[in-house]
Amino acid sequence: MSGSALLSILISAPETGNGGFDLGRMMAIIIAAIFVNNFVLSRFLGICPFLGVSKQLDSALGMGAAVIFVMTLATLGSWTVYNLLLVPMELTYLRTIAFILIIASLVQLVEMILQKFSPALYQALGIFLPLITTNCAILGVAVLNIDEKYSLGYSLVNAIAAGIGFTLALVLMAGLRQRLELADVPPALKGKPVAFLVAGVMSIAFLGFAGLGG
Repeated sequence: MSGSALLSILISAPETGNGGFDLGRMMAIIIAAIFVNNFVLSRFLGICPFLGVSKQLDSALGMGAAVIFVMTLATLGSWTVYNLLLVPMELTYLRTIAFILIIASLVQLVEMILQKFSPALYQALGIFLPLITTNCAILGVAVLNIDEKYSLGYSLVNAIAAGIGFTLALVLMAGLRQRLELADVPPALKGKPVAFLVAGVMSIAFLGFAGLGG
């Protein structure tokens, strides 16, 4: 494969057919990923870390940053491996396995970085940090980019926006749960039950954005 052909694959935009970015299309992807099709509140992916790490705002921000980092790099790796390796070799049926291996490797990298430079955040995230490997939101973004036939540029935009949407949901949930600690909640609803109720109400509230990405 020549250098010009490789460059064409990397930057081409199948949606517009003009080999460049369509600003309107890019803004639609961003708005849809953050609000309309929020991976937690609309697609219901990544529920485990959403409920597990949303007790404290600091932990929520840390997890959100880690997810954005992993999601972006996983998109870069998965898109490249799929289009430059699996497709030419007619091994596209291995994409799920390949994507999971890429995500697992990146999570290990994030773990080592946090353990080295932010031990407090590493301890606060606990078991939920390695669970990023099985966070279906990250795998969902990688698969969605392929299914939508996004170019690499659009795929990265979608991944970053999806990570921001995940972080937004996480931070909102953390703020609400901290306020609930001071609220007069019936004993039967304290803890996880009220968290599930709040998550459901948030999901219904985000339905108000349904017309923005159209």
